[in-house]
Amino acid sequence: MGLTVKDLERVQAQLDGDYRIELVNGEIIVMSPSGYESDEVASEFSRQLGNWAKPRRLGRVTGSSAGFILPNSDARAPDVSFVQAAKLRRSPRSFAELAPDLMVEVKSPSDSLVGLRSKIDQFLQQGTQVGILIHPEQRWLEVRRSNQEPVLLKDGDVLTLPDLLPGWELQVSDLWPPVFDELPPSP
Repeated sequence: MGLTVKDLERVQAQLDGDYRIELVNGEIIVMSPSGYESDEVASEFSRQLGNWAKPRRLGRVTGSSAGFILPNSDARAPDVSFVQAAKLRRSPRSFAELAPDLMVEVKSPSDSLVGLRSKIDQFLQQGTQVGILIHPEQRWLEVRRSNQEPVLLKDGDVLTLPDLLPGWELQVSDLWPPVFDELPPSP
C-alpha cells in the first residue's frame, strides 16, 4: 500500500520544513535544494508573471514551496505555478487540491531533463494547461502542452500564452540573471 498525503504531512512535520518533499505514486520523494541560478530564474519568472496577473486579478502565482494535491492524489510542487482566479478564489492554508493552470520547472545542475519533462507531462495529464521547462545554462525554454509538440524559445523570442494569459508577454532574455561587471559607487 502506498503512502498518502497524511503520511507526507507527518514526514514534513518531523523534518521541521527543512526539506522540500513530494508524494509521487505513493512514494515520498525528497527534493534537493535548487541551484542559485535556477532559483533566481524561477523568481524572475514568478515576479514578472505575478506583477502582470495580480493587478488584473487573473489568478495566483506561487513558488516552489506551494504544493498541489493533484487529481491522482500525488502531492507535487512546481518551481512556479499559476492558478486562475475562477478556480481558486481564496488561498488554501495547506495544499491546493487541483492542478495549476500553468506550471514551470527550472533546471538545476542536479536535475535531469528527462525527469523534468516527465514531471511536466504528469501535471499536463492531471489537467494543467501549460508546462514550461526552463534551462538557464543553455538559455532556452520549452513550452509543453498535452497532445502538442513542444515549442522551443530562445533569446530574442517572446513567450506568450494568449489562451491562458491574454496580453502577457515575456522576453526570454529577461529571465537570465544579470552580470554585474561594473558596480555603482558605494553610498
